[in-house]
Amino acid sequence: MIIHDVTNIRVRYYDTDQMGIVYYGNYARFYEIGRVEALRHIGLTYKKMEDDGISMPVYDLNSRFIRPAKYDDLLTIRVTIPQLPKTRLMFDYEIFNQDGQLLNTGQTTLVFVRTETGRPCAAPPELVEAAKPFFDQ
Repeated sequence: MIIHDVTNIRVRYYDTDQMGIVYYGNYARFYEIGRVEALRHIGLTYKKMEDDGISMPVYDLNSRFIRPAKYDDLLTIRVTIPQLPKTRLMFDYEIFNQDGQLLNTGQTTLVFVRTETGRPCAAPPELVEAAKPFFDQ
């Protein structure tokens, strides 16, 4: 299992709605920030995969709102990759505020697609190899 705590993100005014809380649609962006950094943590980047002709569209997204995040909160995004990637890659998310309170949980599943053909494919071998040590423990 891969677990990565992303560098903190400060809630900006533009992230909030009229009630002063983070607009629910922004959580998808927070998840993306988390998963990009989780992959970087194991030595791969989205850019490298895209340069190699592999894209990763989101297949599904689930989100649960426990407490509101508010303007100027300092958020930490914890990302877990619970399974070794095959043709799909699942990410679990937990978002905490500066007081350590759990605000949100979520999950996304992304699929590997050959950019040239738009067809699904297996996970890039370098991603599988980079992830394996985290699952052999």
